[in-house]
Amino acid sequence: MSWLVVFPEREPERRTRATADAGAVSSELARWGVQFERWLPDREHVDPLVAYASQVGRLRAAGYGTVDVVRLAPDASDPGWVGRAQAMREKFRDEHTHAEDEVRFFALGSGVFYLRLGGQVYCVGCHAGDLLSIPAGTRHWFDMGAAPRFVAIRFFESASGWVGDFSGDTIARRFPSCDELAASAPEAAGVGAVAALVAS
Repeated sequence: MSWLVVFPEREPERRTRATADAGAVSSELARWGVQFERWLPDREHVDPLVAYASQVGRLRAAGYGTVDVVRLAPDASDPGWVGRAQAMREKFRDEHTHAEDEVRFFALGSGVFYLRLGGQVYCVGCHAGDLLSIPAGTRHWFDMGAAPRFVAIRFFESASGWVGDFSGDTIARRFPSCDELAASAPEAAGVGAVAALVAS
């Protein structure tokens, strides 16, 4: 289940809003030009490009001509996997921007995008079926967790536009990690807890 938790950027211990309602997540992010959608597969298929062919085609027609699929999951047979996964996680956990939109669809698994918008940090817990499109120039970071497991479709206008421009700000290290947020995410906390967080 998707969720959104919002913190003041200078108070990473204080949640000001939280919801596990996909419509509310979409509406809240749309105020900042961030697109959030829930996709249903066209048909069952192991290849996500086939399973979500109509949605992929729509984004390609909208200008995202380069599309690929990235898969990441623990591999007990590969002794170097843990180190590579950790290095990848650490790289994307630092605040950065891109020269073009960052568009990701989760076909399987999950991860958290942190968006720095208007003096607040919007933590978006993305799960299977979620599309997130972050406008070019938006300060953000991504945490895939200590044991990453996901399949994601990535959409690019051009490969060079996706290279990260890192801000050098250490803000990302002051906020709860993907795993910490997931443990206290709105869907785990229950509707009453979500309402209380939103009201606070």
